[in-house]
Amino acid sequence: MNKPLRRIAIFCGLLILTLLIRDNWLQYVKADALQDNPKNRRVSIERYAQPRGDIIVDGKPITGSTETSGSDYKFKRTYKDGAMWAPVTGFVSQAFGANQLESIEDGILTGNDDRLFFRNTLDMLTGKKKEGGNVVTTLDGAAQKAAYEGLKKQGGKGSVVAIEPSTGKILALASFPSYDPSTIAGNSLDTDTKAWEKLQKKNNPDDPMLNRALREVYPPGSTFKVLTAAAALENGLYEDADQKTDSPLPWTMPGTTTELPNEGDIPCENATLREALRVSCNTVFGKIGSDLGNDKMLEMAKKFGFAEEQFVPVRSSASVFSEDMAPSEVALSSIGQFNTAATPLQMAMVSAAVANNGTLMKPYMVDELQAPSLDTIEKTDPEEMSRPLSAENAQILQSMMETVVQDGTGRNAQIPGVTVGGKTGTAQHGVDNSKNPYAWFISYAKNSDGSSPVAVAVVVEDENAVRDDISGGGLAAPIAKSVMEAVVKGKQ
Repeated sequence: MNKPLRRIAIFCGLLILTLLIRDNWLQYVKADALQDNPKNRRVSIERYAQPRGDIIVDGKPITGSTETSGSDYKFKRTYKDGAMWAPVTGFVSQAFGANQLESIEDGILTGNDDRLFFRNTLDMLTGKKKEGGNVVTTLDGAAQKAAYEGLKKQGGKGSVVAIEPSTGKILALASFPSYDPSTIAGNSLDTDTKAWEKLQKKNNPDDPMLNRALREVYPPGSTFKVLTAAAALENGLYEDADQKTDSPLPWTMPGTTTELPNEGDIPCENATLREALRVSCNTVFGKIGSDLGNDKMLEMAKKFGFAEEQFVPVRSSASVFSEDMAPSEVALSSIGQFNTAATPLQMAMVSAAVANNGTLMKPYMVDELQAPSLDTIEKTDPEEMSRPLSAENAQILQSMMETVVQDGTGRNAQIPGVTVGGKTGTAQHGVDNSKNPYAWFISYAKNSDGSSPVAVAVVVEDENAVRDDISGGGLAAPIAKSVMEAVVKGKQ
């Protein structure tokens, strides 16, 4: 080969090598960045080129897909009873992305998950259209309906969480007010964008897109006294429910000249734990917290799940019990005030651990992931999270909570033929308690064999209610009762 031809051959070879390097750089090194580039519409067009898989409750889909017109996105998401299920499903929108289960399990629902690679390859070879898989939830349709309709009937704002204590399965997860994800599923400027704008907090102070069950933290008020009682029993401060406590009346908080008040003229002086929980004595449980000290109270709170985010798999905000507090602040925190704050999920976990004889199971709401063929790709196994208290002390606490419902502030949660334990709470809210308080109720139902099919937490925020009419027993307990009834009836 003469010299000029050799130079041309070398030059052409270098061009080919450069092209190969560039091609591999784009396909492997830059692939993720290019795929996630917002200007790359091919990915999103492919994402909506076929119907999504479904989110399943009680063996039936609560989602669907419909064809669109006038868009290069062929399908968009639809929802059945969208407002009721929004705290579970979240939304998926051609214009605004996705959140919650729709986002977390997007790979399964679109059929793009790596675990579906073999099936997708076979379908491509056989000419079959790609399909999305399904997300099977732990939710109980009847319990969810009871929770949502109870909140809607009550009005205001609020949320409900119900858990199966023995497994951690979430049976209900309701938030009110809510929204219908179908209204923002497309990309129309005239409908979807306008609906989206109306849902934003800056335009809607009710903030209907806020998942109050998982993302809002509230002062738990007197429902926290269940945890304080557990700390007293576990640390040996008191040994049983009917032992008199060292609880003077009035009681001045340590390091202050301020007396901790009770609500009304109730029998709190040296009351037993059972009586103190029945009538909800601030002095008894405030002094218990102060006597135990910050470290022991914080340790117990953490055993129940405080101070860390939960993933169910949707993220839940961390509940709060502070450290480095003064004794008076520990006293207030131990009755669910001061800095103490909890999600409804957290307080349902507290009730579930007590009902499950002291064992707290990790909460979850995805039972299994299915391939389009309905074969199981992944199954969630119940997992123990912690043991906040012994079985013996849990049963003592159960007897106390059952007294609250039988003969105390929780009478509105009584269910004929079913043993119910509970605790009411009315949590102060606003600067100097200037706003209407939050109404709380935590509870569980128990079968004749001692097992518990459901534990519930309910919180109601009603800014328009008459202040003196707000109580956990009056506003929240009836909702909890209806949810427990739905679960118990469904298992009969």
